[in-house]
Amino acid sequence: MPAFPSTHSGGAARRAERLGHTAPAGQSSPSKQPFWKLLPDVWVLIKPRRGILAVGFVLMMINRVSGFVAPLSLKYLFDDVIGKHQGHLLPRIVLAVIGATIVQGLTSYSLTQLLSKSSQRMITELRVKVQAHIGRLPVSFYDANRTGVLVSRIMSDVEGIRNLIGTGLIDFLGGIITAVLALGYLLRVSVSMTTAAFVAVLIFGLGLSRALKKIRPMYRARPKLNAEVTGRLTESLGGVRVVKGYHAEEREEKVFQSGVQKLLDNVLQTLTATSLMSFSATALMGIVSASMMFLGARNILAGTMTPGLLVSYMALLAMLIAPVAQIASIGPQMTEALAGLERTREVLNEQLEDQDPRRTERLDRVEGRVVFDGVDFAYDPGKPVLRGVSFESAPDTVTALVGPSGAGKSTIIGLIAAFYVPTAGRVLVDGIDLAHVRLDSYRTQLGVVLQETFLFDGTIRENVSFSRPDATEQEILAACRIARVDEFAETFEKKYDTVVGERGVKLSGGQKQRVSIARAILADPRILILDEATSSLDSESEALIQEGLRYLMRGRTTFVIAHRLSTIRRADQILVVEAGQIIERGTHASLYAAEGRYYNLYTKQQGIETNLFLAPGEGGSEPEEIPGANAETDASGARDAGLPDAIRMIRERRT
Repeated sequence: MPAFPSTHSGGAARRAERLGHTAPAGQSSPSKQPFWKLLPDVWVLIKPRRGILAVGFVLMMINRVSGFVAPLSLKYLFDDVIGKHQGHLLPRIVLAVIGATIVQGLTSYSLTQLLSKSSQRMITELRVKVQAHIGRLPVSFYDANRTGVLVSRIMSDVEGIRNLIGTGLIDFLGGIITAVLALGYLLRVSVSMTTAAFVAVLIFGLGLSRALKKIRPMYRARPKLNAEVTGRLTESLGGVRVVKGYHAEEREEKVFQSGVQKLLDNVLQTLTATSLMSFSATALMGIVSASMMFLGARNILAGTMTPGLLVSYMALLAMLIAPVAQIASIGPQMTEALAGLERTREVLNEQLEDQDPRRTERLDRVEGRVVFDGVDFAYDPGKPVLRGVSFESAPDTVTALVGPSGAGKSTIIGLIAAFYVPTAGRVLVDGIDLAHVRLDSYRTQLGVVLQETFLFDGTIRENVSFSRPDATEQEILAACRIARVDEFAETFEKKYDTVVGERGVKLSGGQKQRVSIARAILADPRILILDEATSSLDSESEALIQEGLRYLMRGRTTFVIAHRLSTIRRADQILVVEAGQIIERGTHASLYAAEGRYYNLYTKQQGIETNLFLAPGEGGSEPEEIPGANAETDASGARDAGLPDAIRMIRERRT
């Protein structure tokens, strides 16, 4: 489907969007652009379907012309058949009316089938397009928009656009054409009567135009309100354990009730406005009809009009007034469609991650040398998160980031993963600035195990193979074995085909993290990021998994975020981050001997816990003795002996 015309205006807005400064999709101010400025977007939707619309237009013309047969035949029925007793004309008139009615029915059916189905296909294509576009937007866009709001953008905003392609638009155009044809005939019959009726219709049309201008903001506001309610509801349902844990059901009910009440108020306002328009249209038809009956009767008494001609005139007069009344119902539908079109265009005009013209470099096989060169970063202007960060991580090394919460560790990881672009300085991978790299060539060589594990509502096998959908069953099982997923998966009735539930709710925190680790192992990345990767594991499970992770880290550039400092004692370099700056760097031994900030953090933790085993991120050429990892002292050692072979198999297949 063709893309919407790009309107990337405003350099400041574009720069801000990269850093998450764009207005949230559900909270942006409603556009107040006039209809004619939306015509290019309307044409983009209509252009691929112009053939279908052309056929629909022809069918509509046949339908409308057929509609003239019945009212025109009334003149001959009353004046000739009844008035002059010409009975031989009656069968012809009846057959003509029946034939015209059949043609009308067939064309109406064809129009509905042709245009309604086409509009539904368009909605499906547009939803797919919007979802694909949103999926390729930078992480900063997701930081600024709630999940529920984005779901509403994809599913709800495009729904009203069906009226641009469906029967609504054709009916509207057909009504206008019918009115023009009827007006021509009515002027031939009586200029004075028709002029009076047309003036009344014109006055009503001007009032209706003003009413639609007032209604349009209401329809623009409705998707925004709906997105806000949907967003909050999605959050509430996703955090149901927190809600119940704090007995906050009643509070959430009030929040939701407040949101739907605002939505109801908006709907009631639009219903009131449309009802008034419908009432006005009905009143107009009654007043004009009564006036024409009065004038027509006087003309009959004066001998300038026959009864049959008056009946035919009144029937055709309804065809003149009907399109104006039709605007009262179709107008709001078109307004809703244009409002949805505006909001959809807002999303599609957001710049994709890879649309940056600077991103031209492709990385084939990453060696893994990562360099931060004077990097500054801020999510919001004037509020720096990182200041002058510089360091280098060589291939086959482990770099550990330590420091208090909010120091900037996760931001550094986000820059390594190319989720963000530095506001100043450079992040280099193998000597190439990440700001110039095609992300599709880089992220396929990146492995991430986050503290907040995310699993899809699928099977264990599907979640593990998410990093490499083309992996063989043998490779998936090998990765599961390395991450100790097999220990619990084999106990389930459906084993690896067990559905884990939304966000892995049917698994424990430790089990979810093992699946996440297996997913990273299967990806066989060149750069590995472990953000408290074993924080949800107990000491015994952590000891069992660390052997596989240690082999996984060999030959890769690994970055570890660790709050438990005893787990990173063997890292090749430790960076102490505080207030967005690296205040200390070195190995565990050198930093401990310096008795600086790292020494204070480490000794403080050691006073609270005595955690002596080494966990993922320690690195080192020779693994230490770990309970449960010795083939001679533990029953699980027989499996451990095969771990290097399993990893070697995954690497060979990956290469």
